[in-house]
Amino acid sequence: MGRPPTQIDSIDRARALRHLTELVAALDRRVGHVERAGEAAIARDAAALREKALKRISELERRKAKR
Repeated sequence: MGRPPTQIDSIDRARALRHLTELVAALDRRVGHVERAGEAAIARDAAALREKALKRISELERRKAKR
C-alpha cells in the first residue's frame, strides 16, 4: 500500500531525474585514457554506472506517467 503522491515527491523525482540525466551526460563526455593504469576497470565501472542511471531514469519516468 503506497501513500498518495505529494508535491514534495514530484519535486524529489524531478530533482533525481535532473541529477541522473546530468550524470549520464558527464559519463558520455568522458574520454578514456588507455595509457593509464586501471583505465579498463574505470571504463567498465563508468559503463555500469551509466546503465544503472538509465534504468533508474526509466523507472522514475514510468512512475511519473502512472500518476
